[in-house]
This record gives sequence, C-alpha cells and structure tokens, in this order.
Amino acid sequence: MSDVSNAIQAVNLSAQLQYRGAGNPPSALPSSAISNAFPGLEMDFRNIWKRIFVGIELHEASTLVVDVDADQSPELRALKNAYRLVKVGDSPVMMPVTGPRYGGGPENESLSDTTLGDKQMSLEWSNALAAELAKHAGSSVLCSFESLATPARTETFMLQMRSFFEATFINGKPVKKAVIARDIAPPGALTQSLCSPWQNDYRECACFYWAATRPDYVNVEPRSDGTSAGNNWMQKDRMATTPRHYISDDWVDPAFISYGDLFQQWELVLRFVFGGVDEPPLTPSKDEPI
Repeated sequence: MSDVSNAIQAVNLSAQLQYRGAGNPPSALPSSAISNAFPGLEMDFRNIWKRIFVGIELHEASTLVVDVDADQSPELRALKNAYRLVKVGDSPVMMPVTGPRYGGGPENESLSDTTLGDKQMSLEWSNALAAELAKHAGSSVLCSFESLATPARTETFMLQMRSFFEATFINGKPVKKAVIARDIAPPGALTQSLCSPWQNDYRECACFYWAATRPDYVNVEPRSDGTSAGNNWMQKDRMATTPRHYISDDWVDPAFISYGDLFQQWELVLRFVFGGVDEPPLTPSKDEPI
C-alpha cells in the first residue's frame, strides 16, 4: 500500500471549484450563484471583492471607497467617502448604460445610477475585475479614482491586488487551493450583509433582484406566435387554474406574497416548482394562521 504522502493530489483549480461534496445540493456550487452575487442564502459573494485591494475597502455593490487603512498615506486616506474607483489597469469598472426605463419609453434612453444618480453604473465585480486579477494577483496595478464632488478630478495609485485563493505547496511548488483567501474574507465577512430575518432574501430589494435562489417566471407555456405565457412566482394565487399571465412584481400589491406573509407563514407561501409546474398550495391545520 502506498504511503498517504504519495497519494494523488488535485491541483487543477477548475476541477476543485466544480467538486461537489457528498450530500451537498447543486446550490452549493459557485456556478449556482445568481448574477455572481449570491449562491442562495449561504453567503454574500460580493463581500469578497470589497478587500481585493490592499489598503482600501470598497462598497460591495458600487465602486465607492468606504474605508482606508490607518497606516496608508494621507493622499490615499483622502479617498474615503469622497472618491470612487473607475478603472483598474486596462479595465473600466463603470460604464454608461442605455435602455428602456421601467414602465416603457425609448429603447436607447440613458439610465441613471440608482446610488449616485449619474449616467454611469458600476459593473459587477466578478466580471469587471476577472481579467485584471488574473494578471495582477499578488502584485500592483494602476487604479484610477474619480472625485464625487468634482468628477473631472481624478487620482491614480498603484495598489496591490490580493490573491483570490489560498495557496499551499506540493513538492515545493505553490499550488492554488479552492479556498477563498482569509485576508480578503476574514471570519464573518461572507455572511455579514445577509438579510435578517432570512425570509427577506426572497423579496429584497422589492424588484427584479433577490438574494435567495428562487424562480421568477413559472408555469410557462409556449404560444403559437413564439412567445410564452406564465406566472410570476410571487403571485399568491398560483394554481393549475390560474390564467397564465405574468404580472410585474410590486411588494405593496396584495396579489403578491408580502414581507408579512414571509415572516408569519413562509412554510405555506413558499412553494416548490416541479417540472415547471407549481406544487399544490398547502392547507394549514386548524392551529395554524391563514
């Protein structure tokens, strides 16, 4: 029998990331994450990117500099709550966005950022920084910052990008492990911004975004003209006899599952979808609220 030290070691990082431990559901894989942000209710993946640069902390959903380490230079500390990151190396992290507004309108209308109200929006960290991280992990890269008070004013700094994964050594050679580096995700960081109580995650932020891994368009049937018909998953009256008509979600509309419903009777209102069709509504017992 061979010695344990000579056992085959998995060194292919992609294979490690796709590994599914015994008993783990499909939602435990990173590939199940919605918009590279939340893989279900387990963690807020965006918190990893907040500390990707040594010395500063970014907002998890925008490019605002929310904190700078006390041991950094006065020039860098001046960025706190006054500047936002706009470019890393060759990659912009903000872009102008055009499209139709909610409720209709011109298809090429300029859309405003909901945080700062300007004409540029923050790109998703996982996509915006992937190329630069591949080139600069563990080394420095030129970062450009824009003043919130005076957008024409910019500052540039060489900042070190932290490595995303922990490293170990096999036969004297460094090998990446499929474990998030502790210095970008200290204990508690991955869950610090999850909703409390957890039921909030099924409705936040009362629009087309939510933290929980849940469907949106269900009971879908094809139409002869190539379009489809179906229901909004948040509708209360989803049954086999419910007309297949998608209604835009509105958290104050009594036709939809409310925060109160989720807090008080989540076990009744949250129903699974099997083969594209809702499970039948559950009937509460006489001791349960309706």
